[in-house]
Amino acid sequence: MEPHSETADSVTICWTTVATREDAERLAKLAVERKLAACAQIDAPITSVYQWQGRIEQEQEFRLWLKTPSPLVDQLESLVLENHPYDTPQWVGIKAGKVSEMYLKWAYEVSNLRGFV
Repeated sequence: MEPHSETADSVTICWTTVATREDAERLAKLAVERKLAACAQIDAPITSVYQWQGRIEQEQEFRLWLKTPSPLVDQLESLVLENHPYDTPQWVGIKAGKVSEMYLKWAYEVSNLRGFV
């Protein structure tokens, strides 16, 4: 991989929600252990309002943020969706517009990718 190709020097921030802190922690640890996410963060309970099967629902959930080198985003998505407790989990990913070179280097190193020397 070239050090400064468009793919090599980017991070994608992905997120999903789950019903329990335990599920969020399980998914976070799995992603980091498999080296598909450099970092995972869990937000305190949030309130989600959504439509499901024709009804408006309101539930307390935990948001899980995952930062991954962009070349790994598809593998991370597969891992999370295969291990997610929901039938139709939220999965959103946005490529970061600006990432410090130090953070980017660290993210690639802990994910076993070579983007920088």
